[in-house]
Formats: sequence, C-alpha cells, structure tokens
Amino acid sequence: MIKLDIINHVVEKSGITKTKAELAVETVFASMKKALEHGDRIELRGFGVFNVRPRKTGIGRNPRTGAEVSIPPGKAVRFKPGKELQAIQ
Repeated sequence: MIKLDIINHVVEKSGITKTKAELAVETVFASMKKALEHGDRIELRGFGVFNVRPRKTGIGRNPRTGAEVSIPPGKAVRFKPGKELQAIQ
C-alpha cells in the first residue's frame, strides 16, 4: 500500500474530495514526522507506538575491500505494534 492508496481509501470512506483527503493525509504524516524529529513518542491505541531511539556506534566492513569502517552514532525510528495489530493472522 502506498500513500496514494491511503488517500483513495479516505476519499471512499469519507466522501470528501481527493484534494482535501490528500491534504489531510499529508498533514497527519507531517505532524508525525515533526513529533519524531523533536524526540516525542507517538502512541496510536490499537495500532502501535513510534519512538526515536539512539543507535550505537559500531564497526562495519566494506564488503568489497574488507576494510573496517566506523559507523557513527545516530538515531533510528522504532515501531512497536499494538496488541490488535499483533493479533492479525
């Protein structure tokens, strides 16, 4: 499923115009992105939790040359599914 599929689904379910549905979906994604950039936790009951966690430094290898490469510390977005989402079979 891509973003366009989500927009089309919103249009079908709500009956609003495609332009308004696109604006609504874009606004939701933009606000989620902004919250994660600030380090906030996003909890969607029944769906799951998004949060940002620090990523450790490490040493990797260049597969072509075999040389060791330092991996800098960073941040990664993590998703933990809720109970209802885990129950899907």
